[in-house]
Amino acid sequence: MKKVHIERNTVQETLVIPLYARKLCTEQYPRLFRDPRAAELMGRMDYDFSEYEQKSRSMTYRFGALETAMRQYDLAWEVRDYLRTHPKAAVVNLGCGLDMTGENCDNGQCRIYNLDFPEVIALREQLIPGTERVKNLAVDLNDTGWFDKIDAAGGAVFFAAGVFYYFRTEQAKPLFLKMADRFPGGRLLFDTAGKTAVKLMIKTWVKASGITDVGAYFYLNNPERDLQPWMENADISSRGYMLGYDNLKDSSVSGFFRFLSRIGDGMMKMRIVRLDFHKP
Repeated sequence: MKKVHIERNTVQETLVIPLYARKLCTEQYPRLFRDPRAAELMGRMDYDFSEYEQKSRSMTYRFGALETAMRQYDLAWEVRDYLRTHPKAAVVNLGCGLDMTGENCDNGQCRIYNLDFPEVIALREQLIPGTERVKNLAVDLNDTGWFDKIDAAGGAVFFAAGVFYYFRTEQAKPLFLKMADRFPGGRLLFDTAGKTAVKLMIKTWVKASGITDVGAYFYLNNPERDLQPWMENADISSRGYMLGYDNLKDSSVSGFFRFLSRIGDGMMKMRIVRLDFHKP
């Protein structure tokens, strides 16, 4: 089988980083996270992964892999929770990249939609082509015309991993409100962090863009308090990103990493936010 070439310094190359992290997570934290297809997809790419293999020996990179594992663990937990009461729901991965969380949560009855920019979906179709129940859709999330492509007759659960950090507040707010209005009874899940953490995460990107107002980007210091004034048509709840769904008391996780996880959930205010849209 001919390998899929990944060009350096392209949008497609940015998908390699989380893919390698998911492969590393599967190896390092098998009880917490399993993505057996990550290594398979890497094997089908014409790309030199040696740089990441070198980085993976560092403590910083391995903790980053743990963060990736927990984020996907948390989101998958919430998706499966929704499917227990809405088995035929639409499962919608917003900004999917090469992530297969939707497919990993497949109960055999739901419909799965993977949404991202056209160049990302073009690569995904080569590596993970859609099926009758799994659709890969090339969209701009801010253009809500994509709503019409989602069959939500049996409910809808949306999730976004590492996506909304790069949204401005004036982009996130109308999107959330329109989703709540269009998909009553649905659920939206996403990871977020406080202003300090978001500033650290996007520092390089903001600097390159000549932007100094980090406060313009979407962050939540207290999701329930910060969202309530404008999300009156949803029930708002959140849990710690690192320790909210699992205590990490596992032999694969060091005591130091658990300490860093407490800092993440505490000082950095890293959370998984859940919005349950009200029915009329």
